Parts: sequence; C-alpha cells; structure tokens
Amino acid sequence: MNITQERIDDLNAIVKIKIAPDDYTEKVDKSIKEQAKKANLPGFRKGMVPVAHIKKMYGRSILVELINNLLSETLNSYLTENKVEILGQPLPVMDDSKQFKWDNTDEFEFDYELGLAPAIDVNINSEHVFTEYVVKADEETLASRIKNIRKSYGKMTNPEVSADDDVLYAELIELSSDGSVIEGGIQNTGSIRLDQVTEESVKKSLIGLKKDDVFQLDLQKAFNGNETLIAKLLNITDEQAKELQSSFQVTVKNVNRLEESDLNQEFFDKIFGEGVVTDEAGFTAKITEEVEGMFKQDADRKLQNDIYTKLIESINIELPDEFLRKWLKATNEKLTEEELAEGYDDFAKNLKWTLIENKIIKDNNIEIKYEDVFATAKERLDAQFRMYSPAPMPEDQLGQYTATFLKEKDNANRIFDEVKALKVFEYIKSVATLNAEEIAYNKFIELA
Repeated sequence: MNITQERIDDLNAIVKIKIAPDDYTEKVDKSIKEQAKKANLPGFRKGMVPVAHIKKMYGRSILVELINNLLSETLNSYLTENKVEILGQPLPVMDDSKQFKWDNTDEFEFDYELGLAPAIDVNINSEHVFTEYVVKADEETLASRIKNIRKSYGKMTNPEVSADDDVLYAELIELSSDGSVIEGGIQNTGSIRLDQVTEESVKKSLIGLKKDDVFQLDLQKAFNGNETLIAKLLNITDEQAKELQSSFQVTVKNVNRLEESDLNQEFFDKIFGEGVVTDEAGFTAKITEEVEGMFKQDADRKLQNDIYTKLIESINIELPDEFLRKWLKATNEKLTEEELAEGYDDFAKNLKWTLIENKIIKDNNIEIKYEDVFATAKERLDAQFRMYSPAPMPEDQLGQYTATFLKEKDNANRIFDEVKALKVFEYIKSVATLNAEEIAYNKFIELA
C-alpha cells in the first residue's frame, strides 16, 4: 500500500492511496472463508457451502466492502500519524476514467481532497481592551420582578369589574362580516389574559367589564397577529389562527384576578427558607441580588460577544473556502446554492472562532474536566428551576437531575462546548485589560 500527499497550496492538498492485490487478497480470502462457514443457503447444509460458491455469489461485494474499510482506516491513520490538521472531512475525487474490474487483480488508486487547517497565531495580552459592564437593577425592572414573585405565591379572586392584568374567562363565538353568528363556526370557552393584549385601544376596552357582559373582539388586532395565542384561546391550529379574519362575540363568564401575596414572614419563609429574610428590606435586597445575578449572565454574554467580534476581525485567518463549500454541499444534500451563499459567512466566522479557541486551549494547556461539565450543567438546571420557583431545589435532588440530564449525548456535548467556551473566555479575561463600568439594566439592553 502506498499513500502520498500533494500540496496544492497552504490550505488545500490531495492524498493519493494506491492499493495492490497483495494488500487485500489475503483479507478477501479470509472473509470469504468465514462467510462460507456461516452461510445458510438453499441446497447446502449450514456451514458447508463451498468457498468457490460464496466467492462467485458474494466475492465482489466482499471486495468492495473490504476496500472501503481499508481506505478509511489507511486515510485516518495517515492523517493521525502525520498530524495533518484538516477542516471538514476528506472528499473523494470522482474520476470516471478509472475503471476497476473488481476481480481481485485490480491495482486501485483513489484520490481525496483535503481542506487544511491554517496555522494561526493567537497572542492576547493587556493591549486588548474590553468594557466589562456591571449591570444594576433599575426601579422598573426590580418592581416587575417583585410583582411577578408576589403573584406566584398569591391567591385567585373574582372581582366584579375587570382591571389591568386580569383574566377574562369567556365564551367566544365566530361572527360573519355583518355581525351575525356563523352557523357551525368556531366556538370555544377560554381565558383572555389582558397582559397579553398588545393593542392598547383594545386592552382599554377590556377594562371595566363585568360577568355576563357581551362585546365584539378582533383577535388579530388584540394579539397583533400572534397565531399561537389565538390558536390556544380558540382551541384551533396555528395555521387556522394565522388565516383567521373573523371577529368574535365574547360573553364574559367570570373575571379572575391573581392577587399579590402579602409581604409577611410566611411568604418570606416559603421563598428563602425559614428565618433567612425577616422584613421587606431584606426581601428587596435578596431579589435585587437574584436579578443582578441574572444580569451578570447578560453582561458576560455581551463581553463574550465583544471579544468574539474583536478577535475574529483582528486575527487574520484564511480558510479553504472553495473546499468547505463543496464539503457542506456533499454532507447536506438538501442544501441549496442560495442557502449556502446566505449562510456561509456565518459558518466561516464560527469555524474561525473554533480555531482560535482550540489554539488558546492548546497553547495554554487548558483542561476540560468532567467535574466542570457537571457543575455547569447543575448550575444551568438550577437556574431553570428557579424561573418557576425562587426556592432552591435540594442539592441531592438537583444532582440526580443533572446526572440524568448528562446521560443524553446531545446535552453532554452542548454543555461540554459551553464549558470549553467559558474556559477560553476566563483565560482571555485574565490576560486582557477589562474596564469595569456600572450601567442600569434599562440602559444596558439598548447596547446588547
């Protein structure tokens, strides 16, 4: 067997693999004999099929399979042993001039295109300057979070007259353009949440309503064409909701209101544990800490994005673009030329960032351990659970959820990539210059 590499340029190469009969004949004969021992064919006792018969029937397919395996093993071994860093996967060069007999006498030659990873230099130091935002809770954001938490632990009441943020439990009947009820039209009983009504004039008309009040409602206008909300309210499909043009007769069956919980010790203990918070000031301080902790994640993402953008722009990385486009097409049969043209720039940027990440990890001996992956997954799950309840989940139960979560390969790979990104991010923060700047959340979101 002979394998050689021809460099086309710094980013492209051709690997040629030559396979002579001596490289495969013995393996083919062995495979045919093993097949004969296992074969169960009509007219022969099991395991007593003549080797010549197996060779005649299956010799060609056995040879094809063996050559394919030999090519794959040889190519992978060559790339590994010679430390050839490639992008994508090798692509076979199609050559119709090469015709093989597949009769155990062929001298095979196969060529593969390679897209070579570029050599890059990543030197990050104190001359790289970034702004690290310290996001503080503004009054409006803090008040909204406190209101939501108090409602989560509040009680449902039924006031006589509807007010802002109430829920109208109502019967909805589809109307024709002249205002008459459509026979056999859409009819359902559901809950109209006033906080989901985006059109202010409509929302204003829904305030001050009482049980048994009847009115007409344009749902498309009320919910700004949100087919998901409309479909749920009417118990129809999203597609039906998207096409819906009718107005509805609405009859109020009940007015529901979720009252905010009182700021008392029972409420504080439910959220934070017994005796942790004892007054409103302590409650506000805790919620501020929680909210600003969430803001820190937003600030970190902003800093990561700024670092990503600056390094992509400042580090010169050339890619084998023509090869990569061909590889993307070969591995995504449904990918159109238009989709490829539209998406390639983003693909190339992400690939360049991966090369930068890998270079930083390699040059600085950064390790990614399972303990890091587990801790990050646990932290993400804890944050998810806290969205529904501020009270922390018991550590042992959270640990069990995390272990189960990481058994899914896709979850484990996603968290591994996140930890890898975080490790690189922390390294860059340790060597670059970070200028801290306090900013209110309502001003920060204008930047993000």
